[in-house]
Amino acid sequence: MSGNMPGDLDGVPALSLTARTVGDIAVVEIHGILDATTREQFATFLADTAARHREGMILDLGGVSFMDSRALGLIVHYWQASTAAGTRFALVGVQYSRSKVMWVTGLAGRLPLYDSLDDALAGLREG
Repeated sequence: MSGNMPGDLDGVPALSLTARTVGDIAVVEIHGILDATTREQFATFLADTAARHREGMILDLGGVSFMDSRALGLIVHYWQASTAAGTRFALVGVQYSRSKVMWVTGLAGRLPLYDSLDDALAGLREG
């Protein structure tokens, strides 16, 4: 599954989203900008992915060039929903320079952040 934003500049999508399954966990790879202009696309993609993969989700933010507070709010929503439902959730590839809002809000210390996909999968298996 993948999705691109209409109105791409220079043939490069503002946001590219793909999902694949590793075991019973959905891994969502995110490339581009997560802000007000791409929030609806991001929200729809996450909702569709979560509905099809009820065991858990990992968001790979390694390709994110910028994230605003709206995108972070959406990520927090899915983290809280997964916690409430007893499913697994993790973030990988988070880079301070591109996701400063996580540190400014203090959420970087609370969200399940992992250095790599392998680390996240191992952590989710343990939890």
